[in-house]
Amino acid sequence: MAYQKLQSSRAAVVTPSDTVNIPSVSSQDGSGNNGCVLYVAGAGNLRVLTVGGDDVLFSNIQGGSFLPVQVKRVFSTNTTATGIVALW
Repeated sequence: MAYQKLQSSRAAVVTPSDTVNIPSVSSQDGSGNNGCVLYVAGAGNLRVLTVGGDDVLFSNIQGGSFLPVQVKRVFSTNTTATGIVALW
């Protein structure tokens, strides 16, 4: 049986960008983000790039939700959700 981590030890506010990945909090230069899950405080749409390279639009995400997908970028285009926090 696979183990799924249910707690996070690090968190960072996400600034959506069409060109810049979410910086890794586990390296000094911010490179090497192997993916994070997201907390969304304010409802809306969320366009992400997964660690597998998929560009996906999640529509109508409810405020106070977690997105259990390994994400490396939150796009500013088509993202209307607010209060996005990356969790590792």
